This record gives sequence, C-alpha cells and structure tokens, in this order.
Amino acid sequence: MIAIRNAGPEDVPQILHFVKELAEYEREADKVVATEQLLLQAMFGDERPAAEAVIAERDGKPVGMALFFHNFSTWTGWRGLYLEDLYVTPEARGAGVGKALLQHLAGTAMDRGCTRFEWAVLDWNVDAQAFYRSLGARQLDDWRINRVTGDALAKLARRG
Repeated sequence: MIAIRNAGPEDVPQILHFVKELAEYEREADKVVATEQLLLQAMFGDERPAAEAVIAERDGKPVGMALFFHNFSTWTGWRGLYLEDLYVTPEARGAGVGKALLQHLAGTAMDRGCTRFEWAVLDWNVDAQAFYRSLGARQLDDWRINRVTGDALAKLARRG
C-alpha cells in the first residue's frame, strides 16, 4: 500500500537525497548545489514557504516525493500548482507511486482552489511523457521555458 504524507523538516535529508537521484537520472548530477540548510529554510523557514513536498511511502519506507509550489495565472485570476520535481525510486517504479503522487497533488490543487496543475518534462523522457498523457495531461508544444542564470542574470539585473 502506498501512503502519501506531507513532508516535515525531518524529511529534508531524504528530499535532498531524492533530488540528487533525480538529477542523476536527468543527466545533470553536477548541477545540484542545494543543501539541507537551503531546503530547510525554503520549505520550513520563518518566511512564507517557497515550496512544499509530499513523501510517498510503501511499508513505511520512503519511495518517492513530489516537490511543488504555487504559481499564478493572470488569465484566470487564480493560483495554480506547479510540480517542480516528481521522483520515484527505481525499485518502486511501475507500482503506482508516481500516479498516487500526481493524484494527491491534483487533489491538493482542487482543495486550494487552483485552476491549473502544471509541470515540465524533458524532451527525451518519452516514457514520462506517455505516462503523463495517460493521466490526461496535455503537452503545451507551443510554449518554451526561458531561463536566465549566473552572469546573464546579473547582467539583466544591471548588477554585473
């Protein structure tokens, strides 16, 4: 049986472990610079949390997680839920963990009055794309993600 629960501060080491495993799967392991302290502050610090997470457990053992945050649509005037990371351990894949996590977050989105539940998927991850389509997700092929980081961010901000 798969149980989904809200993550607490004590789960931060496990969350970071899952983030690193996901980055390795996505062929970007060297890009992870997050620390337990950074995640702890972002998710459970004094200010408004930047992100939340839920943990999937099977027989009391963590086998997956979903890390998410709210976004906002000016077109609808409502909040949305954005899934930043979905991770299921290799040994638990195919056992319904990913689906359970997505169903849980869809319910969270509805409970919170969100009109959208969105996430990105790598173009080479065709298995994930097929899985998401099977759950009713529609890929937005006409949108592209843009990102500015490092020196380019500083230059754009006129600080470098």
